[in-house]
Amino acid sequence: MPGTAPTSETTKKPRRGPVLEVLKALLAEGRTEEVVALVARLVSRNSELERLLQDAKTKGKKSEGVSTTQLKLLLGGLPANSDGDVAEVDARLRRSSGIDEEPPQKEQARPKRTRPARRPIPTNLRRVENVIPVPAQQRPCPRCGEVRKCVGHEVTEVIDLIPAEVIVRQDKREKLACHLCEAEVVRAPLGEKVVSGGRMGARLVAQLLVEKYYDGLPLSRQVERFERLGLEVALSTLADQVAWATEALRPVWRAAMSKVLGATVMHLDATSLPVLDSKNAKGIRLGAIWGYVGADVKDCGTQHTALCLYNSTGKREGQREGEIGPAQMLAMRVGLTVADAAGLFDASFKRAGLLECGCNTHARRYFRKALDGGDKRAALPLAAFKRLFAIERRLQACTIDERRRGRQERSKPVYDDLIAWAIAHQPNEPPSSPLGRAIRYLLNHQQALRRYLEDGVIPIDNTVVERLHIRTALTRKNFLFAGSDAGGERAAIAYTLLGCCKLAEVDPVAYLADVLPRLATKKLCLRDMPALLPAEWKRSHPEAVRGKAAAAR
Repeated sequence: MPGTAPTSETTKKPRRGPVLEVLKALLAEGRTEEVVALVARLVSRNSELERLLQDAKTKGKKSEGVSTTQLKLLLGGLPANSDGDVAEVDARLRRSSGIDEEPPQKEQARPKRTRPARRPIPTNLRRVENVIPVPAQQRPCPRCGEVRKCVGHEVTEVIDLIPAEVIVRQDKREKLACHLCEAEVVRAPLGEKVVSGGRMGARLVAQLLVEKYYDGLPLSRQVERFERLGLEVALSTLADQVAWATEALRPVWRAAMSKVLGATVMHLDATSLPVLDSKNAKGIRLGAIWGYVGADVKDCGTQHTALCLYNSTGKREGQREGEIGPAQMLAMRVGLTVADAAGLFDASFKRAGLLECGCNTHARRYFRKALDGGDKRAALPLAAFKRLFAIERRLQACTIDERRRGRQERSKPVYDDLIAWAIAHQPNEPPSSPLGRAIRYLLNHQQALRRYLEDGVIPIDNTVVERLHIRTALTRKNFLFAGSDAGGERAAIAYTLLGCCKLAEVDPVAYLADVLPRLATKKLCLRDMPALLPAEWKRSHPEAVRGKAAAAR
């Protein structure tokens, strides 16, 4: 393709014109060094264009991953380092990352899996018969004229939908009386409701919570949906139901807090939540939802418990009465705690008994930002992180002790080479550059980041709590802000229980429809609350299990 040839620094008179013509002219004049320099620049430019093309193909995708092909292209375009010591650590990290290794023969020979054209229809779905009769003109026999008799049915299964329907449930409470004496009449208990004296059933209220805080459907839109179903209901009525339901769930929310604080490992991270505030010049104040996940790690598996706490500000300590900020939460915690290296936690982690564990996804993210900024040198540490996470996936099904040994034998050498690479490059890299910031973060927090290598219980990153905030972020886009601090607290309670349902693979509507009426009776005490957490509740409700757990049964 015609273009302008790059100008060599040694050329006195710049040559311009199509690349091939310039190359021919330089070769004819015997200027081989300039030819080599020109080809090298063209190769480097081609590698950059390949990377930009690959980025354009993945534009809009949220994955932070970089494919092996991309990394090889980037590493291939890197010039050789003239510093012998730096070149040595580069080569060592490249070897330990395994980026140049050929895939195992077994993986090459494995046929590519193709998705079936049709997945089987789930067996748990209710079957509804739809008898289709033969048309009247075809029922008589064409030979004798007699009406043909049915000899069977040809069954074809079609997935369909029965539209939602708002019903009026008439609770007919049986009354019993003795006909022999005038004893007291006994009546059946009241039907299930969230509020005594209310008119909304438990399943309807459960659906309200799930659609608002999980599906991101604001109550104003739910009002319109009910109108289409034939029920006119005021927005304030639905808001009251949400308020009553979340208040009823508060004791279970407190049980989740106790469970998280006592877990083997605790994760924490935050996301913002705008709140209406008439005292603020803009009318909105930026609050926060602090997410915590407690992981009870055992050889037989890990049980996760979610917890969300609302804070009216982004400060480390709660600013309102009864508000629990991250500093107060960490003050109640003892043991392994996974977090990013935010300054909010520095004072807390100086306390004895609280052990900081770093997030390697966070450390990797800095190098990805450097790569996105055009620094191809970040490809090498990204290749090393790719190897570390690949090893972790293979060790996922192992016992705690096997995982620790595997990390020591396979992950530790890679991490050692990664740290050596960062130490060698740091003196020559401006601290304010994207790569300089990535190196500084890795070296300053390497003790916390490497702690997972020493213990099979500690996770490699903090993504379990980051995923918890995905639903918060999606619903926040729809309702934009919380109406008050009380609304923020209600949201935190709802996010907590729905997050627990997600981690336990439990149907949230079935869970809330069962738990809310039991809480409304006020007959339960505090020691009963841990059994109402979704992970414990699903043991007695196998029919409500959803996702992979249901498919495995």
